[in-house]
Amino acid sequence: MTQPNTQSLRAIIGGILAALLLIIGFNSYTVINPGEAGVLSILGQAQEGALLEGIHFKPPIISKVDVYDVTVQKYEVPAQSATKDLQDLNASFAINFRLDPVQVVDIRRKQGTLSNVVAKVISPQTQESFKVAAARKTAEEAITRRDELKRDFDVALNSRLEKYGIIVLDTSVVDLNFTKAFAQAVEDKQIAEQSAQRAVYIAREAEQKAQADINRAKGRAEAQRLLADTLRAQGGSLVLQKEAIEAWRQGGSQMPNVLVMGGDNKSSVPFLFNLGDLTDVDRDRPSPEEAAPLDEPSPFEENNSGESSSSLDLPPTYGDLQ
Repeated sequence: MTQPNTQSLRAIIGGILAALLLIIGFNSYTVINPGEAGVLSILGQAQEGALLEGIHFKPPIISKVDVYDVTVQKYEVPAQSATKDLQDLNASFAINFRLDPVQVVDIRRKQGTLSNVVAKVISPQTQESFKVAAARKTAEEAITRRDELKRDFDVALNSRLEKYGIIVLDTSVVDLNFTKAFAQAVEDKQIAEQSAQRAVYIAREAEQKAQADINRAKGRAEAQRLLADTLRAQGGSLVLQKEAIEAWRQGGSQMPNVLVMGGDNKSSVPFLFNLGDLTDVDRDRPSPEEAAPLDEPSPFEENNSGESSSSLDLPPTYGDLQ
């Protein structure tokens, strides 16, 4: 082999070695970003200790790093169960969770990928936790005490997922439904309860009205008794006179010219009449001309013969005057 060929071969080998060194250099470290955690596997065996954010060295060529997202994840899970009174209950939950960065090695060994974690752990454990919570409540309690149902569900779900390295941050009840037959039965019961409450209210209102009438009657009887005691006491006639005048005034009449007849202690109530009524009577009385027609002759008028009428008989004592 000639010298130029030897130099060319050396150059090629040097280039290959340099390329291999570069490849080895770039594969000898890995970078874990914030919100991530890594698992180092060497020759297919997961190594202890999770790789947290930062730069980490690893054996080149024979090692691999699996990176997991440890930020908050959201997953909606449908669930079905039976209540304490054996009513079918359908629900839908929104689960906010994240993986524990310290336990990603166990997650890698037992569950594999994040999709497997959701499908094989979170979904079935949500179903079981909902069954535990729903079995403690009747169908009516599941509606009226929904916060307690959610609290029981949260406790059961946290205790089940914690051992898998899954941290539950929050859960929400997206939907909660019963069968149509049960929903109709609940509606009918509510209508019946409202009708019963209305009947009780009407009866109570009638009772209160009757009691009010009784109290008013007792009040009037007591007032009459006190008035009778006052009238029997000395000066009671003055009280009665004042009551009569006040009652007459409250009737809306104008103040008249009052003529009081009686008024001593023998008379308790004054005899009142309006003197203005006398003027009205005098105005309506007919005149003398209307009362006695002029076409009738007067006994003092002369008759047709010019002589005085003698139809007027005077007593005998007046005979000397003729």
